[in-house]
Amino acid sequence: MQKRRSGCLLALVLALALPRCVVSVGAEKTVVNKEEYYSATVNATVLDHKGSPKRMISKDDGRYGQNSPKADAKGIVITPSAVNGVVDMQGCCPYTRFVVPPKTTHWVALLQRGKCTFKEKILRAATFNASAVLIYNNSSKEDTVTMAHEGTGDTVAVMITESFGKDILALVERNETVLVSVAVGQRGAAKNMNRGSLVFVSISFIVLMIISSAWLIFYFIQKIRDSSARDRSQRQLGAAAKKAISKLTTRTVKRGDKETDPDFNHCAVCIESYQLNDVVRILPCKHVFHKMCVDPWLNEHCTCPMCKLNILKALGITPNLPCVDNVAFDMDHLSRGQASSQRAALVDLSSEMNVSLEPLRHSGSAQLPTDTELPPRAGEINIAVTSGHFFSRNTGPPRSAVCEMELPDIQASLNMYDDNKS
Repeated sequence: MQKRRSGCLLALVLALALPRCVVSVGAEKTVVNKEEYYSATVNATVLDHKGSPKRMISKDDGRYGQNSPKADAKGIVITPSAVNGVVDMQGCCPYTRFVVPPKTTHWVALLQRGKCTFKEKILRAATFNASAVLIYNNSSKEDTVTMAHEGTGDTVAVMITESFGKDILALVERNETVLVSVAVGQRGAAKNMNRGSLVFVSISFIVLMIISSAWLIFYFIQKIRDSSARDRSQRQLGAAAKKAISKLTTRTVKRGDKETDPDFNHCAVCIESYQLNDVVRILPCKHVFHKMCVDPWLNEHCTCPMCKLNILKALGITPNLPCVDNVAFDMDHLSRGQASSQRAALVDLSSEMNVSLEPLRHSGSAQLPTDTELPPRAGEINIAVTSGHFFSRNTGPPRSAVCEMELPDIQASLNMYDDNKS
């Protein structure tokens, strides 16, 4: 009777103590090592009843603890025994025990991460003379970490992944004999970036990529729209130019027309004089050109090649976009501007250089006199007058050039020069 009472008392004590062991949660200290760490290669070999290997599982993603000896270890895998029908795989309960088979000198404890510190787990297994401790992770989403377990002595401690730990545990639960060997792997730098930083960097990169992609899409859409608008404007401008050209006056040069006069301006596009039966086109600014010369120019520019008058504006045709060479010239402003610009140019020319007018020798030729006929003087302009045109040559600084002007312009220029001088 007394033995029965003592048995009940022991069961009551275990029932009260065991929940405390299972529920108590210690402060598990996982230190992210900012120094270097050592990886571990763990080989699990299944032995038959004769001790011969039947199957082997190998992983090289294990990691030695921060305070663990970096040495090889080997032994039979043993898990915690059941206490009152409950197995504490974390090894946190003070009553956790390991049943070591007789004549076993080296064995390795297999525990699960969680509920208490790594130090408590390792010391619990070291109490039963474990050669090494394998602690498998409690989350398949996390990699192995470098455990902090200061004060655990010479016991080798290695963390392995959850999947590998559960594979070894399943073999042990089927009463298989599993021999585990731990070898020192490579030495590497610890990851200084935690998970939060990695998520932040990833999100920032994704946001940056989205913004860049949106900007590129907007840029190409805008470029396509601009190109389409430009093409549409060019088509409208071409249609307006054709309409304007159809309204311009054309006629055929006949004998006695002013275009046949040797003093009349040449076609400014082809620099050729007008011949009989040439078809010419007269622009609103009264400038005359060969029809076949000026039409392609007007189709592209819709302005006068000489004065840049906008023929669309002059004819009352106003497209949405201006011409390529559009310069707003009114007819009155055009006539006044030409005269004023000529006078201003001659005033500037007379202020810098002397102008001398000398007769040509009667050689029957309209060519420019030679240097021996008109000895040059620095800073002067020699003007050679022919029947209808004259040629001038500047003997001064680098802007020397030969230019051609009409005879009436020569007289006006000289008169203005004399008035200026007086």
